[in-house]
Order: sequence, then structure tokens, then C-alpha cells
Amino acid sequence: MPVRQQPRRIARELALLGLSQVSGNPEKLTQQRLSDLVLAAIRTLTAEVREVLETAAAEATRGSDRLLTSETRAVDVKSAKAMVEEALELTQTAINRLGYVVDLPEVIHLANKQEVREYAIELIGTVKRRQAEIDQVLNDSLVDWQVNRLPQVDQQILEIAVAEILYLEVPERIAINEAVEIAKRYSDEEGARFINGALRRVINRKIGKIND
Repeated sequence: MPVRQQPRRIARELALLGLSQVSGNPEKLTQQRLSDLVLAAIRTLTAEVREVLETAAAEATRGSDRLLTSETRAVDVKSAKAMVEEALELTQTAINRLGYVVDLPEVIHLANKQEVREYAIELIGTVKRRQAEIDQVLNDSLVDWQVNRLPQVDQQILEIAVAEILYLEVPERIAINEAVEIAKRYSDEEGARFINGALRRVINRKIGKIND
């Protein structure tokens, strides 16, 4: 993730985390309930910081242990080299994890800002109240696929992006780019490519209707 986080990107992440917890009639979503969902999402991010730090510390410890073992228990140069290489790999993995977690305190700081929470709440409310319309737009744009057959995280990333494009006046390019970036974090490369293609088909169909 970039060093400087964009508030609306954090709001989208909070909305994604919050959407997975919504159940029941969307018309009965109160402002307090939406606020609670966002607060739960912030707590999820906070827990992630702790988990990543603990994992990195464990990997660094294992790497140190392997180095010590290579000095005291290796029976020959070849086995010592293998132990050192394993130790270096564990240490590098720990460093990579720490590089990722460095940005999370800023994420959590931004997540607690009023403007970020308000936009996350707006996203969750819009997606849930307009879900039937949003999913119909997606189904019309997907090729030989149905939105309810997608992995939940991919479906919800798509729903957030379509909600922004159709109802929240977010520029199409920004909505697509942001959806792809979030997919890289919460889905995978294949999911990110699928989401990019699906949203571009949504835009093409929208343009086609305007030109008709």
C-alpha cells in the first residue's frame, strides 16, 4: 500500500469489512447499526496489526534459531549452508511483513476520522438499499456468470464500485482503479483482473445505453 493513504480508500475498505456483517432487511438498517458496523471494521484492522506483528516476531525468532543451529549442530558445510539460507528466508519474510504493517497505523488513524466513517456508512447503506438494482446491473454485464456465484469478497468489491458509479457520482476511472487495488489486498490477482473486466463491461453497457 502507498505511504500516504487516501481517506476514501480507507472508507472503501471499512465498507467492505462492514458489508460482510450485514444481515436482515436492508431497509431496517439504522444509522447506529451502520456506525456499529464501521466500528467493528476498525477493530478488525486493529486486530490485523497485532496478528501481523506477532507473526513477524515468530518468524524472526525462528530465523535466529536456525542461524544458531547452523553454528552448533550442522554436520557439514552443505547442511550449514541450507540452515543459513532458511534463516535468511525467514528473516526476509519477517521484514516483508513489517514493511506491510508499517502503513496500518496510518490506516487506523484515518479510519477513525469522521469523514472516513461517514463515507463508509454511506457506501454500506447505498449498497444494501440498492443491492437488487446493483446486482442486476452486474448480472447484465457479466459474461456467462451470475454475481451470486462469485466469492463474497469479489461480489462486494464490485457492488461498492457500482454503487459509487451509479449513485455516488464517483468518476468511473477512479471507482474501477480503487476496486482493483482493494481486490489486490482482499482477493487475489485473478480476482482483481476479473473485477477490472467486469466493471469495464458495466461502463461499456452504460455508455451504450446513453448513446441509444
